[in-house]
Amino acid sequence: MSKKIFGEIMRQAQKIQQEVQKKQEEIKKLTVEATSGGGMVTVKANGAGEIVSIKIEKEVVNPDDIEMLEDLVLAAVNEALRKAHELAQSEMAKLSLPFNLPGVPDLGSLFGKL
Repeated sequence: MSKKIFGEIMRQAQKIQQEVQKKQEEIKKLTVEATSGGGMVTVKANGAGEIVSIKIEKEVVNPDDIEMLEDLVLAAVNEALRKAHELAQSEMAKLSLPFNLPGVPDLGSLFGKL
């Protein structure tokens, strides 16, 4: 491999790394919401997969049935985390990563969009 091609590969790798880092920061700022119990429990998560808020309607709080509340919270948290994961994957798939190297076949077609 010539030094010119290697240098171009390194420049593009740095550009890709910068784009990925920028997109990851953008994703962290996005949020998703999930509910359970007909909206009695609402959970919000960010694109980094962190729970940022939980809201529980007072009508669902029954000291005689703590298990139901636990199940509702668990269901909403798991759904919010699933949505956050899907959001992150979807946003990362939007990255347009060029692989235009002189004398080298299109690498993007080999790897698909990252």
